[in-house]
Amino acid sequence: MRRSVLVLALLIPALGSCARTADTFKPRIVVTSPDGGGVSRARNITVKGYALDDQGVVALTVDGKPLTIQPGSRKIAQFSFQTELTGARRDLTFGARDAAGNTATLVLPIAVDTVPPAIKVTRFERERSVIRVTGVATDNTRVAQITVDGKRLNITPGARTDFYAETTGTYAEIQVEDGAGNVTKLRASQ
Repeated sequence: MRRSVLVLALLIPALGSCARTADTFKPRIVVTSPDGGGVSRARNITVKGYALDDQGVVALTVDGKPLTIQPGSRKIAQFSFQTELTGARRDLTFGARDAAGNTATLVLPIAVDTVPPAIKVTRFERERSVIRVTGVATDNTRVAQITVDGKRLNITPGARTDFYAETTGTYAEIQVEDGAGNVTKLRASQ
C-alpha cells in the first residue's frame, strides 16, 4: 500500500504536466506597404502585410471579404492585394482568425497624398571644397527621407524635419521624399 502511494505521488506531477493549455494568443496583423502609415500618391494601391500567430492563421479578411493567404507558413500568413481609392481617404478593416477561434482586427486609414514636400535652406557655407548646408524639410503628412548628394541622412521622420549635411563640390543636391513617395529636389548653392 505504501508503495502504491509513493508511485501515485510521483505520477501526479507528471500527469499534471501533460494537461493541454488553451490557445489564448490572438493573431497580430501588420501592414508593411504602403509606407507612411497608409499614405499613397496613387489611387490604385498595393497593400502588403502579414498576420502572425503561434498556432497558425486560418482566415484573413479585408472589409469582411476573404483575403488570399500567400503560400508558406501559416504562423506568418502573408498577404498582398490591390485596392482602388475613389475618394481622398478610406479605412480598410483587416481581420484574422487562428485555429482556436481567436480573432484580431486592424483598421488602416489610407489617404491619397499628391502634395510634394518643401525644402528650405537656412544656412549654406563653403570653406574651400567643403560645403555645409542646414535646412528644414516640411510635408503635409510626413518627411520620410532626405538625401544630400545621394547620401541618405539620419533623420527622425515627421511633418517637420531639420537637417544638416557636409559635402564637397560647388553645390549640394538635396532631395526630400515624403511617406507617399512624392519627391522634391533642390540644388543649393551660393
